[in-house]
Amino acid sequence: MFKTALITGGNGNLGRLVAQHLEAIGTKVVSFDLPSSEGAHCEPRHAVVLGDMQDQSLLEDTLTAYKPDVVIHLASMLSGSSQANPQLAWEVNATSSIRLMRLCLDRNIGPFFFASTAATYGPDLASPVALNTPQWPENIYGATKVAVERMGVYLKLKQGFDFRCLRFPMVLSPSAPAGAMTAYPSHAIAAAARGDNFTMPVAPSTGMSTLYLNDVTRSIVEICSAPRAALTQHAYNLHSYVFTAQDLVEAIQSRFPEFTCGFTPGSPTDDLILRWPDVFDDRAARADWGWEPHYDFDATVEALVQFAKSQS
Repeated sequence: MFKTALITGGNGNLGRLVAQHLEAIGTKVVSFDLPSSEGAHCEPRHAVVLGDMQDQSLLEDTLTAYKPDVVIHLASMLSGSSQANPQLAWEVNATSSIRLMRLCLDRNIGPFFFASTAATYGPDLASPVALNTPQWPENIYGATKVAVERMGVYLKLKQGFDFRCLRFPMVLSPSAPAGAMTAYPSHAIAAAARGDNFTMPVAPSTGMSTLYLNDVTRSIVEICSAPRAALTQHAYNLHSYVFTAQDLVEAIQSRFPEFTCGFTPGSPTDDLILRWPDVFDDRAARADWGWEPHYDFDATVEALVQFAKSQS
C-alpha cells in the first residue's frame, strides 16, 4: 500500500472520504486545496496545504516536501462554474492539471489518478456507451477533462507515466452542493426529512446512469491500488444503476408517506439529464480490477435518508 498520498481537492466532499479510506489502511494523506476550504480537515494524521492549483511553485514545494508515492487529482471547477468562466476553467482544469502531471513525471511519482466524467462523451448517445465512443463534449467542463485525459495518455505512452483515469456518471452524495444541477435526489430527500414539499427540476420519467458517493470513493482507491499490468485501458467507465424521478418519489414516499412533490419538465436540468445515457459500459473495469458497485438504488436512497434524518 502507499506510504504517502497527495489529494488535490482534498478538503472537498469526495476528497475527505478518499482521505479517510486511505488513512484507515495506514496511508499518510496530504490534502491540497483552496484557502477557503480551511478547517475542513481536523484529523491529526493529515497534512494540509492551502493554495491554488495555478500556483506551480507551491505544487513543486508540496511534492518536494512530502514525496507522495500516489497523487489523486480531484481539484476541478465544476460544470456550472466552468460554464460561467470558461477561460478560468481551462486554466484550472486543464493547464494546471497538465502542469501537475509533468511535475509528477519529472519526480517519478505514480500512480497519478485523474477524476474524469462521462460528460466527456457529449450528449445524445445510445446506451450503453462503450469505452471507445468518440468524445465530443458540448461544454467547457467536458472539454477540459478530455484535454487532460489526452495528455495523460500521451505521457503514459511516450514517457511511461502511470496515468489512471475513471469517468464518473451522475454521483449522488449526502452533502450535495445546493447549486449542483444533478443533486436534486439528495435535496428532495432532505426536504422530506424536514417535512417539506419539493419540486423536482426534471420530468417524472427523466433519469440517467448513477453512482453513490461511497462507491466512487472506493473505486478511486481500488484503481490506484491495482497492479499496473492489469489495467488494459487508459480510462474506465463506471456505472451502477439508473432511476427516474418518479422512482425517487415513490422511494421517498415509502419512507415519508406525507411527502408531496411536483415536477418541472423542460427545465435546463431536465434537458441536460435527458440527453445523457442511462448506462455506461463498465465491463472493462469489472474485468481488469474487479470493479463492482456496492450500492444499488434502494441502498443509495436508504443511505441518503439516514444522513438526512441525522441532520434534521
